[in-house]
Amino acid sequence: MTITQLKYVLAVAEYQNFTKAAEKTFVTQPTLSMQIQKLEEELSIQIFDRTKKPIELTTVGKKIVNQAKSIVNEAERMQDVVDQEKGFIGGEFRLGMIPTVMPTLLPMFLKTFTVRFPKVQLKIEELTTDDIISKLNDGHLDAAIAATPLYQDKIKERVLYFEPFVGYVPENHRLFSKNKIESGDLEIEDILLLEDGHCFRDGVINLCKASKLSKTDKFQLESGSFETLIKLSHEGLGMTLLPYLHTLDISEKQKKHLKFFSDPSPAREVSLIYNKSELKMQIINALHDVIAGVVRGAIRFQDVKIISPLK
Repeated sequence: MTITQLKYVLAVAEYQNFTKAAEKTFVTQPTLSMQIQKLEEELSIQIFDRTKKPIELTTVGKKIVNQAKSIVNEAERMQDVVDQEKGFIGGEFRLGMIPTVMPTLLPMFLKTFTVRFPKVQLKIEELTTDDIISKLNDGHLDAAIAATPLYQDKIKERVLYFEPFVGYVPENHRLFSKNKIESGDLEIEDILLLEDGHCFRDGVINLCKASKLSKTDKFQLESGSFETLIKLSHEGLGMTLLPYLHTLDISEKQKKHLKFFSDPSPAREVSLIYNKSELKMQIINALHDVIAGVVRGAIRFQDVKIISPLK
């Protein structure tokens, strides 16, 4: 039995196809099939039911896959131990980021991180929170940046920053004349929201549920980007809420439409999250320090009230 054979088994279990698994592990399909067959002969069991389309795990195969994940993780941890002992921070690192964080946060830290840690090959992917959780659990991400808390047993969270919500209010809106707005001023029917799947949208809905003025979960319009929501707001379709970092990039003309909340400001918690197996912790620690450092100068709010992204 070899670690390579176990990696091949995990690939076939994921893709349910020998050819595709071979492509993903960069070997020929006959080589991959032969190695899995050798492992099955050594163990005197069948891991896969090859008569099914797509290929399925046998009952014992499911147990083998669960054990294989643990063995492969522990084998990779050995390299981590060596890297940490040598003080080496490098290698491939797969990072996921939610769509409402990536456009504003990534430009703030990426250059600083790559200059400080040139031996790290970052592979960054924009993903929804659900996809991030799935990929972290399956070992396809090393870490991610998402709104928390997520309450996932297998995932650890390290807070990076607290990001206040900011109102974007058009001139014809009932709240435009106010210097500061309150959570109780909000009406869900009056707020333009991101489309379903964005955790920031869920946070806004939860904020409005806490408002005495909120009557229903219905709303007028959804969109996939904050830029579109701002444009629709100017068309008189309602106000919207933005994450604070996004407001740093809007034009001076648009900034007159920003309305901050009275303290404590509703805010979201943004964290660096990773599997409890704690692989590649030297890179995770480096990322946390760099991101927290660059954001600290941009967000000066202290008195905030965290709004959960969960429904």
